[in-house]
Formats: sequence, structure tokens, C-alpha cells
Amino acid sequence: MTHRDRFEAVYDAYYPAIHQYAARRTRSPDDTADVISETFLTAWRRIDDVPDGEEALLWLYGVARRVLANRQRGDLRRAVLAERLRTELAAGRPAEPADLEHVRAAFHGLPERDREVLALACWEDLTSERIAKVMGCTAVAARSRLHRARKRLAAALARQASLTIAMEEA
Repeated sequence: MTHRDRFEAVYDAYYPAIHQYAARRTRSPDDTADVISETFLTAWRRIDDVPDGEEALLWLYGVARRVLANRQRGDLRRAVLAERLRTELAAGRPAEPADLEHVRAAFHGLPERDREVLALACWEDLTSERIAKVMGCTAVAARSRLHRARKRLAAALARQASLTIAMEEA
């Protein structure tokens, strides 16, 4: 019997049991499918280690159990890291002065393409050449996009300033 034949026999015989095992211990069908696939991938890679007969099912349960444990540890690590990152970001975020609200409004009023090129230039401090690589265009195109985006931002800021003045006079 070839390795493939052996694997197919194990898969056909024990897929339903491993499916039920994983489904009872996961929250979603996608998670169940992931556990099943990782379990049988391990069986494929280690087909010579899979015991014969009913012992194969016990071996597969052991593999599935370890797959689930690894997923749970990974989920816990990600949750802890996400919480730590949220805390660090909240602590390190500078307070935004009220007079910057008009800048934010003007910026968010621009098309996405303009916002992205401006953000890459100003927030990420990238040169036109590097912006071109990020955006998948030439450096000349990046410079042109940045120039036009700056002009549109300046016009939007001027409109915001006019609105502010008009509101203050009213």
C-alpha cells in the first residue's frame, strides 16, 4: 500500500469522528475546518507514524487535541498583545488641539487617493521615489499626485477657513 493509499484509507475511515471532535470544541465552521485540515495535514506528513486500526483514531484525536491547544494559546497571545497595544496607543496618543479640527475635516474631505499620497509624504515622511514604490507608479507620477493633492488640501483648508470666518461673523 502506498503512502497515498494509506492516508486515503485513514482519512475515509476517521474523517467523520475528527470532524465531530473538532466541531464540538470550536466556535465556528471555519475554525472546525481549520482544525480538521491541520490534523489531517499532520497525518499526511507523518503517515508512517500513524498506527494501524483503531489506534489511528486515538492518534488523530491526540493530534487534533494539540492543534486545538495551539490555536487557543495563539488566540490568547493575540488577545493579550492586542490589549497591550490598545493601552500603549491610548497612552501615547497626543491630545488633539481643537484648532486642528478644520485640518482634519479638510483632509477627510479629500478623495482617498489624495489622502493616501499626503499621508505617505507627511505622516510616513516618504520621498516621492518611495511613495512611487508603495503606490506602484513612477516617481514623476508620485510627485505629480502629491503636488495636486497638496493643492486640493490647500483649497479645502481655504474653504474651511472661509466657513469658520462666516460662522464667527454671523
